[in-house]
Amino acid sequence: MLLFKKKFLEAIRRGEKTQTIRLWRWRMMRAGQRSYIPGIGYIRIERVEPVNLEDLTDADAVPDGFATADALREELHTLYAEKLAAGYQAFRVVFHVLEEQPTG
Repeated sequence: MLLFKKKFLEAIRRGEKTQTIRLWRWRMMRAGQRSYIPGIGYIRIERVEPVNLEDLTDADAVPDGFATADALREELHTLYAEKLAAGYQAFRVVFHVLEEQPTG
């Protein structure tokens, strides 16, 4: 399951936010995996790759729902200050919402 702040849910529904940067000790998801976003439904993970936050560009930030890499880094530092200080690895998780949602 991937949890998102409510402010991101509409962008995910519209297909504007198609990736997220997560900080983990090790890779927690893999390409091809199905996952769930509460309030959205099921998603398919397309790609999971380690990234260096300092190397992110503005083009990297757009599919994450941010206009600039600096805005994305600022949000990550706010959300993950303790994990960044502890040396966790940043991973880019690229996903798409599945059209057909399982019933019942």
